[in-house]
Amino acid sequence: MIRLTRDPMLRLLAIAILLAAFLPASGAAREIVQGAAYAAIFLLFLVNGIRVARGDILAGLQDWRFFVPLTVWVFLIMGGIGVILAQTLSGVLPGLVIIGFIFLGVLPSTVQSATSYSSLAGGNVALSVIAAALLTIVGIIASPALFVAFGGSGAGSLGWDAFRNIAVLLLLPLCIGLLVQDRFRPFVLQYKDAATWLDRIVIALAVYVAMAGAVSEGLWQRVTPTEWLILAAASVIYLAFAHYGAWMLSGALARSPEDRIAFTFAGAQKSAAIGAPLAAILFPAGAAGFIIVPLLLYHLMQLVLAVPLANHLRNRFGEASV
Repeated sequence: MIRLTRDPMLRLLAIAILLAAFLPASGAAREIVQGAAYAAIFLLFLVNGIRVARGDILAGLQDWRFFVPLTVWVFLIMGGIGVILAQTLSGVLPGLVIIGFIFLGVLPSTVQSATSYSSLAGGNVALSVIAAALLTIVGIIASPALFVAFGGSGAGSLGWDAFRNIAVLLLLPLCIGLLVQDRFRPFVLQYKDAATWLDRIVIALAVYVAMAGAVSEGLWQRVTPTEWLILAAASVIYLAFAHYGAWMLSGALARSPEDRIAFTFAGAQKSAAIGAPLAAILFPAGAAGFIIVPLLLYHLMQLVLAVPLANHLRNRFGEASV
């Protein structure tokens, strides 16, 4: 079995943050790196469109009793909790960092982690894959709109240019991938490890661009050690609420244990694969680095929590869910 605790994504994120801290791109170099990030984001969503089977999307829509509550949980309830956290921490943390909790709250689930940990826990893997894929597609459109609706637009201009970039860099390649997947999907699936590494590299590149901008704007001076501790504590609370709330909601829906496991991981595992590229597109580099700080902390903690939680669920419901 793959050692999920040794996720290479953690090492890539650490490298990206360290490079941004000590070698932040600026001036012409930043424009070059930003352009490379945009090209990589386009390629990533093209590949994602190819490998997400259209039949899986239709199958997920058929189980609307699972998908509709999950969508409400992931985007509306989690987004609302992000707003509450932002309001609670107002005046305690820098403004752009606070807005990051709203941004985190409206992001979709991460496909790879949600399905991997659902499998480890003995959950309904097929349902987890379909749900996470559907949420990714919904999130490309819904996340920016909800971010504005929940009051996060104070991060900077989110005008037509930002939404045009989303259409060109996220929606367009995704739609192209869905259209041509009959021809290219076997090739992409044959090299699925390479596609996974593409995910990781694009996330790391987007994080580097955002963090380099934040470092140039004085991230380490503007966020004190005490504020980092408050941020970490808020992220732990958010993560605990996300998992416990998703588990309780799926129980209220009278789902089977394996479906509840799929619901929990799909409902709580927020996507850096969407969040980092989306932040790079939506926000100026200096603002993006501050805004994604809660996402990076949450992502790190969800990876640390996921294996013990999956093992606990497997031990508790193993006979029912395997």
